[in-house]
Amino acid sequence: MSKKDTLLRQWLLLKSIPRHPRKITAKELEEILKNEGYKIHKRSVERNLHELSAVWPMLSDERSRPYGWSWQPDAPLFSLPGMSPVQALALTLARNHLASLLPAGMLETLGPYFDHANTVLLTGEGIKNMADWREKVAIVSSNQELVPPQYDENVVATVHSALFSEKQLEIDYIGRGVEQKTHVIHPLGLVQRGAVIYLVATMYTYEDIRILALHRIVSATILDKAAKGPKNFRLSEYIAKGSFGFTENDEPIRISVRFEADSAEHLRETPLSRDQEIIEEGQTVRLKATVPNSQQLRWWLRSFGAQIEVLEPESLRNEFVEMAGAFKSVYKLQG
Repeated sequence: MSKKDTLLRQWLLLKSIPRHPRKITAKELEEILKNEGYKIHKRSVERNLHELSAVWPMLSDERSRPYGWSWQPDAPLFSLPGMSPVQALALTLARNHLASLLPAGMLETLGPYFDHANTVLLTGEGIKNMADWREKVAIVSSNQELVPPQYDENVVATVHSALFSEKQLEIDYIGRGVEQKTHVIHPLGLVQRGAVIYLVATMYTYEDIRILALHRIVSATILDKAAKGPKNFRLSEYIAKGSFGFTENDEPIRISVRFEADSAEHLRETPLSRDQEIIEEGQTVRLKATVPNSQQLRWWLRSFGAQIEVLEPESLRNEFVEMAGAFKSVYKLQG
């Protein structure tokens, strides 16, 4: 093998090693190299790892076999080719907006990348001007922001690893109002909804899909068994059906709502649906749209308070009539 091939193989080897607490075995690295066209045996991979660990900040977990390799938690980021100023700017902007959505543990795992991006942006006057762009852009949430729950970094890393390798997980989980229980699950995907991250999975041999709050997983262990989800499952299709809007009926509904004119103005530029209609009625407007029949729809309508009147369908109007009566009771208002 030429020196060039050896260097490329070693570079691929280094890139394939995860950062602690995740780890990878020599056998798994052998498969990665073989998939890239390198003919190599596990013993040679192990020899390369020991040679490289004398130069690079790598760890070998030898508490049990097979041994697992990882980068030290504080190992500096290195990359070839180098990060460009535009890439560095994009990464630092992403960090600002992810900070309110991701727990500290997750952001810490990306720390070396963010540090490297800052180094790139602070090198040279022209590049520094690009860094100043961060102070000229911002994102404001349209919803009430919530503080994200605390996540166990080891649990997050284990769940990610199981999803990537399509393996089963054994988890200790605390449901709402119930004691901690141990389950064997088949992870299917992760979904972030607002400040909370959810794990979509099936349990044991059942095919009904469960949604588990990631922060309620106390511990997680990868099992040496392949995960088996429902046939033809697609996370995007599952979400599109309204699963995270807490759909009450699979069929969409056609709503008719009377708005105070000012309250509906933004819906002219950001419609509620593709078939939205807005009908002028003097000081008010009537909006018609076909939307998922979900709890999220109800939350959205309730956010307008007395500025709207739900007209159709009759079942939805009756819900809001009952809600109005409940409000009068809570606040002890006279009819």
